[in-house]
Amino acid sequence: MKPVLQRIDARLLDELSLAARQRPRLRLNHNLHEDYLDPCQRLLNAVEPGTYVRPHRHLDPPRPECFVLLRGTMAVLLFTEAGGIDEIIPLAANGPCWGVDIPPGAWHSLVSLEPNTVLFETKPGPYLPLSDKDFAPWAPAEGSAEASEYLEFLTLQVHGRGDHA
Repeated sequence: MKPVLQRIDARLLDELSLAARQRPRLRLNHNLHEDYLDPCQRLLNAVEPGTYVRPHRHLDPPRPECFVLLRGTMAVLLFTEAGGIDEIIPLAANGPCWGVDIPPGAWHSLVSLEPNTVLFETKPGPYLPLSDKDFAPWAPAEGSAEASEYLEFLTLQVHGRGDHA
């Protein structure tokens, strides 16, 4: 089968953002790779404000993860082993910082700050759902009553209005 060129254009980003807004999690992945077993996982991730990405790391096996912002604004948060915020990296499609390369084993999350935010994400494959992410034991589970409160706390930290944990 002949490989198909995939365009990453405004129409695709618009479609993904619209679909993300209609989902309960307020985000949507669009895989560019053909199979979860591919050695390089490449995807677009539409993330709307209000989506909660539970802090996690990639340990089994240790893998880096790279985010490059295509549209919108967001922040990447790095955490200490105990759950304190170690660093906040603002990303904006119009710069000055467009992306990050997260080292293997680093606790991280993201906060979407603007509607229609879309990032390009890549990490080594294969993707194995049961072992891909090691979720932080100090962060609330997605969908829990505490998750929205924790997301609000993280968002305040990103905006510089609050004490770091």
